[in-house]
Amino acid sequence: MNGDFRMGPWLVQPSLNTISQNGTSNHLEPKVMEVLVCLAEHKGEVVPKEKLLQAVWPDTFVSDDVLKRSVSELRHVFGDDAHKSRIVETIPKRGYRLLVTVTPGNGQVPAHLATPWAIQTELPQARPSIRKWKIGLSAIGIVVPVCGLLLAFNIGSSRERVFGNGGPPPIRSLAVLPLQNLSGDPKQDYFADGMTEELITELSGINTLKVISRTSVMRYKSTNKSLRDIARDLHVDGIVEGSVMRSGDGVRITAQLIDARTDTNMWARTYDRDLRDMLALQSAVATAIANEIQVRLTPQYQLRLANVRAINPKALDAYLAGRYHLEQMNILFFKRGMERSAKDEQTKAMQSFREAIKHDPTYAPGYLGVADVLVASYELSSDGVRDAKAAVAKALELDESLVEAHITLAMIREYDWDWAGAEKEYQQAVELNPSSALAHDRYGYFFDEMGRLDEAMAEHQKAQELDPIKDHIGGELYFRREWDLGRDLIVDQGGANGANTSDWYRAVEYERLGMYKEAVAEWEHVARIYGYDDLAVALARGYSKSGYKAALQELVRGMEKHARRAYFAPWIIAHFYGELDDKDRAFAWLEKCYEQHGLQFLKVDPLWSDNLRSDPRFAELVRRVGLPQ
Repeated sequence: MNGDFRMGPWLVQPSLNTISQNGTSNHLEPKVMEVLVCLAEHKGEVVPKEKLLQAVWPDTFVSDDVLKRSVSELRHVFGDDAHKSRIVETIPKRGYRLLVTVTPGNGQVPAHLATPWAIQTELPQARPSIRKWKIGLSAIGIVVPVCGLLLAFNIGSSRERVFGNGGPPPIRSLAVLPLQNLSGDPKQDYFADGMTEELITELSGINTLKVISRTSVMRYKSTNKSLRDIARDLHVDGIVEGSVMRSGDGVRITAQLIDARTDTNMWARTYDRDLRDMLALQSAVATAIANEIQVRLTPQYQLRLANVRAINPKALDAYLAGRYHLEQMNILFFKRGMERSAKDEQTKAMQSFREAIKHDPTYAPGYLGVADVLVASYELSSDGVRDAKAAVAKALELDESLVEAHITLAMIREYDWDWAGAEKEYQQAVELNPSSALAHDRYGYFFDEMGRLDEAMAEHQKAQELDPIKDHIGGELYFRREWDLGRDLIVDQGGANGANTSDWYRAVEYERLGMYKEAVAEWEHVARIYGYDDLAVALARGYSKSGYKAALQELVRGMEKHARRAYFAPWIIAHFYGELDDKDRAFAWLEKCYEQHGLQFLKVDPLWSDNLRSDPRFAELVRRVGLPQ
């Protein structure tokens, strides 16, 4: 469907991703809008799920759940009810059908097309759109300044062309799209992705420039979407795109800067360099981009760019491989049956980082990688904490400007319940790189831990601006107990390992609202996600026999059996004993959490029921952890 169209009293504007009614405009996420447009193109027809998935996500494999969440968002915005739908109807096991009359632009509904409902019924006022919940504390993707990509040419003429009389204002925000791997070897994808991340990191150090985070741009890898549409999705003025071709220690980089507002190519260039020269090229590129888009570099940043050195190619290769294996470990983390694979990836990551240090003992990111592997362990031992502290201290000794090292050190401080030390490191991280979504997000969660929710929200909002594809507000609203069951809740808030906690967040919400049937169904879903089908069966069996409490009793018995054989998060067992009002067992498991230093969110997490919070032992636990009373 081309252009704007009307659905009853609503004006739908796909180019702006908005729907409007009675002067109120509501924003939809681009993919949600694409689902709506596809349904509108087949108004009145049943559109199969497969057809919608292919139309909206042609280049990416996504599950039916993603489509369900998009439809849920549409219903929420239109004020529709899934059980008594008047707008988007679910056809079980088939697809969806749009029930509203659709007309082009501002046209009126022709008499022969109008349904009795469309004529006689006043449609509900559209609700304010709430962005999907996609907050993430992904595993620390620590970066090293490695890959500068762009040297400006014809700077004066391009600036005159782009910023002359009547031209657009200077670029103040950028997105670096994933660099294409043109090496002909898929195994080199990690190298291209690593160089993309390094460029993002380096540009993010420019205080006056907003640079979109890696997590938001990586979804555009191999996309057919236009640059203008991508810029609109990410709310940026400019786009950097390019490619990498590697042969041995030689690298060819092609890059271009595009003003997305006018679709104007500002400059482009190809470079042939040795891997050892990547840092020197990087320092030149940051200065060139700053000059080209007219942003100011601080003296400190200029000094850092000037003090670059050659890099050992083997150290770089080993480091990037280590990051790849660490990311794979995080994907497998907590999945039943994948524990061995996760530990294998952890071992490979550690070996790669140690190899990087062996090739270059002065290579700060290698030491940081070692610390990150230790911090992301299933159970962090006292020896692991000691070694992680030593590794991150060495990284900062070699490069005190390494933002991610300050974040890792802050997380270690939190583990030690050194709250003042953690705050100092987070504050330094956001000062060193104001464009780091990760730094703002982690700082926001620190404020949550302290119960300083207004400061937390401010940091999460900054992270949202820098990483617009994910939702960095959902976890904050969860802690505030500002729940809306009509929204999608997608939260990645698992600390160093990036475990997805969305589903149990929603289950806890149901519990706190007394919606026990829905809570049990959600806990069944959580169990199956993590590979514990036996626990899901136990829940269903218990609920069918005697209801909610019986379901939880069946569940904790199964959980304790698993905990005797392998690592099983003690806080989740403590939660269920709290729901069963078995306080002694709940506090016994909370004590295990204390021993593992896993109670950072003790003060604010709704996971802990009021009957536990009212017990004197809970206040004593808060005191022992050192959280503000």
